Amino acid sequence: MANSYFRFKQFTIHQDQSAMKVTTDGCLFGAWSAKVIREKKQEQGRWLDIGTGTGLLSLMVAQQNPDCLIEAVEIDTAAAEEARKNILAAGKEKKIIIHQQDIQHYHPGYQYDIIFSNPPFYENELKGNNSGKNKAHHNEGLLFHQLLACCKQLLKEKGSIFLLLPYKREKELLEKIKETGFAVTQHLRVRPAVQLDYFRILLEIQFTTATPSNLVTGELAVKDEQDQYTPGFIELLRDYYLYL
Repeated sequence: MANSYFRFKQFTIHQDQSAMKVTTDGCLFGAWSAKVIREKKQEQGRWLDIGTGTGLLSLMVAQQNPDCLIEAVEIDTAAAEEARKNILAAGKEKKIIIHQQDIQHYHPGYQYDIIFSNPPFYENELKGNNSGKNKAHHNEGLLFHQLLACCKQLLKEKGSIFLLLPYKREKELLEKIKETGFAVTQHLRVRPAVQLDYFRILLEIQFTTATPSNLVTGELAVKDEQDQYTPGFIELLRDYYLYL
């Protein structure tokens, strides 16, 4: 059973009410997104977290970008309330605002400079009996092309979207991204360990009909052959994990 909380250096994530627990790949995605966003130096804009769950991604991004304003949307009532409590406990309630809302019915009246999301992974695969986990993990109620359509409406013309996706669906998902009018500008493949195959992809995508000339690609392994965190993983997570 997962712990009911996960302590980081600057905040604690309580997660007993959310189906989306703290995961290593989720933490990696949060740290990578926060770094890339910080390097863009766009802290004065509006940012959106779709499917915030416990509020983890918003808190990780806000830690590296202290002047940001993030709106975080979560469809599940209990998870949204838990995210509010985590954000309040971290002292970020003025920087991160939670909306308990279905993103397909979310119409704020303005667009965002940056959107980030750890969307459901297992579209069209077998489901369990837990309805909360099904929504969180199986695209129940929100398919990937619907998520992209929402992002297309909510993103400014020169904005960026950050996504954490399963490597096994890479080809299919990249095609859907292209069909929706986006192109990948940063593409990081992730291995759980150096001797294992990829299992996640971390993407930045933007509006464009052409292949970006400045496409950034790379790969990263979470652990080395001795089952220790790799230098690349440590570099990204040292500001968050307690014992790095």
